[in-house]
Order: sequence, then structure tokens, then C-alpha cells
Amino acid sequence: MAENETQGYVSGFVSIVGRPNSGKSTLLNALTGMKLAIVAPKPQTTRATVQGVVNLPQGQIIFLDTPGIHRPDTLINRRMHDSVQAALEEPDMLLMVADATRRFTDEDAEAVRMIAGARTPVLLALNKIDRIKNKGFLLEQIDRYRPLHDFAGYIPISALTGDGLDILQEEILKLLPPGPALFPPDYVTDQPERFLASELIREKVLHHTRQEVPHAVAVMIEQWEDSARMTTIHAVILVERDGQKAILIGRGGEMLKQIGTEARLEIEEMLGRKVFLQLFVKVRPGWRQDPRFLDAIDWRSMAGREVE
Repeated sequence: MAENETQGYVSGFVSIVGRPNSGKSTLLNALTGMKLAIVAPKPQTTRATVQGVVNLPQGQIIFLDTPGIHRPDTLINRRMHDSVQAALEEPDMLLMVADATRRFTDEDAEAVRMIAGARTPVLLALNKIDRIKNKGFLLEQIDRYRPLHDFAGYIPISALTGDGLDILQEEILKLLPPGPALFPPDYVTDQPERFLASELIREKVLHHTRQEVPHAVAVMIEQWEDSARMTTIHAVILVERDGQKAILIGRGGEMLKQIGTEARLEIEEMLGRKVFLQLFVKVRPGWRQDPRFLDAIDWRSMAGREVE
């Protein structure tokens, strides 16, 4: 980009923060027009910070979707919490997403307190307005947040329908610093295909299981081979107990087959080519609390070495 083309152009990093299930990942996908973050009606679906770049005529916005703000009760959750803390310290601004349909609670106040020390502007996006018939309730929600922090603005949105997203992007551009694009125009994310594929598999597990199973699952790519005809992927679904393994496999292997079929179709759509996907389920007791195991996993490539 030539120097004279940078006049009025802005660019910067925007960390998306908020409580679990506020719609942060749905918002990232809607803004980028791509499925970069998995979505499921389960808390703590997002485990790693996911980057998504949006290019607009007025500027380039680099969004960072973070794990939901929650009280960590396992080692992996504490590491997720640490990644949220890191995301609060580095960006040019914060975008706090709140579920506008949910009555304000102490957990919401705690989430605001977590961003209170931010040295950058914070926009509050009140999400899921498509489900609110009484707009007075939306105003009440804003009034609950207003005294807790000096927000740069309050933007009602629906990440699901796209309502308000143009206004949201306009407000973000007003708060970003002037500067040239930080990434090429065809760059969308820093997430490797391995990571995206493993997350799509985990998403299907989240949709088909309940109770303790979703939180006890990790997906690792053991083999990835590209040939002229197709991509071959061997993936391992890790669980903590034999009972969880039995649930995932299902009677006659039907559950695992369904998860594999749904994941394969989405991975094929992502890669634009045929995929052969083979899934295995392994039990590793207490992996969420095992620092050596967590250190051995490369969460970006979803490749890891077995740690005895």
C-alpha cells in the first residue's frame, strides 16, 4: 500500500471478550464470513485464541476470539483464563460481547471488572437482539453496564442474523489507530488447517454429547496426508474415562460414525477437496489436570507426542 493510500486508513487488533455462550465465536464467524471458530451451546467451547482478519475500504481489523471469562476449576481452564488475560493486555481495543437476553448477574459484573484495567477503548456489543421482543429490556441491560465501566459505546447486534454488524464495524474503525494494513488482503486467519479440522471434529462431539463428556474431550491429529485425489486424516478423540469412550463410540459404533460423517463433510467444504477421515477414541485419565501432557500438545497444530 503506497504512502498516500494510507491517508485515513486504520488498522489494529481487537480482542473479543465476554462470558461463555455470549456469542463471541458466532460473531467472529459472521464478521469474517468464514467458520474460523466452532460454535456449540456448551460453556468453554473456545479453548484457544482464534484470529480472524476483516478487510474494509477504511481499514483492516484483526479480531482475536478468546475463551469465555469463567472461574477456572481445572488446569486447562486456568490456562484458558491466562490466555484471556493476555488478550486484555495487547490489543488496540476490546470488544466485550454480552448476551442481551440473559438477566445481568454477579458473573457479568465480574467479567466487567476483569476488563476494568484495560488501557484501551472498550465497546460493549449486546448480542442476540433477534430474540428480544421488549426493547425496554435491552435499555435496562445497558443501564446495568453503564456505571461499571466507561464504555466507548453500546452497540445492539445479532451475530446470528447480522443485524447491527455494519454499525459495529464502523464504531470499531473509529477507535483504531491510523496505519497501513498489517496483513495481505487475502489473509484471513493464523489457524492451520490441522487446528481447524480438529476443532470441527470437537464441535460435532459437543453437539452430540452432554453432561461431563464435552469438557473431557480433546482432539488430536495423528496423521495428515495430502495426495492428488484426497486428504487423509487420522484423528484421536481423547477422553478421561471408559464410560465417556463408550458414549462417544455408541451402540455398534453409530455415534462415532455420525460424528465422523458430519465432521468430514465440513472439513471437505473447508479444504475444497475429498477427505478420508478416520477417528479413534482413547482414554487418558485426568488429562485436563496433567501439566506434562498439556505442555506436550501443540494446540495450534493439534499434533502432540504421547507422554507417559
